[in-house]
Amino acid sequence: MGETGDIAPTRLANEPASAYRTIGEVAEELDLTAQVLRFWESKFPQLQPLKRSGGRRYYRPEDVVLLRRIRECLYQEGYTIRAVQKLLNAANEAGEDETVAQGAADAPTLFPLDPVPEPAPVADEAPAKPARRKPARRLSPEVEAALAEIRRELIEARDLLGELTRPGKRS
Repeated sequence: MGETGDIAPTRLANEPASAYRTIGEVAEELDLTAQVLRFWESKFPQLQPLKRSGGRRYYRPEDVVLLRRIRECLYQEGYTIRAVQKLLNAANEAGEDETVAQGAADAPTLFPLDPVPEPAPVADEAPAKPARRKPARRLSPEVEAALAEIRRELIEARDLLGELTRPGKRS
């Protein structure tokens, strides 16, 4: 703890999993930018990192888990931001109480890899469709190889530019 009683987060190799993380560390871990994390904070009120002096954000482990699930829903599962907001709201309304959770068993889950129980069919009611984007088309092996080569070349170009712009490396 610091002199003011604030937790002084630092990144050590033997740090426990319960340690706070900065926005940069979380962004790097999730392969996102800090701007995306700040934007998600404005869209998902459930995300409330601790803000210390100077406005620095410190994410708790549960924040990182939530961010990982949001990222998975948006990028892998194809949900829209609005759909993920609804999923989070449904999860918050269900809460941790089992009696409430039993009543919300038919609600969509924020954890799409978990098995979802089949809802009982209701007569005269059309099945609801989730608010998802269309799944991406499968690419041919040739296109995937070409994209992999382009990615490799872009990474190589980024590394070269990084070397050129590093202080003390001027020619």
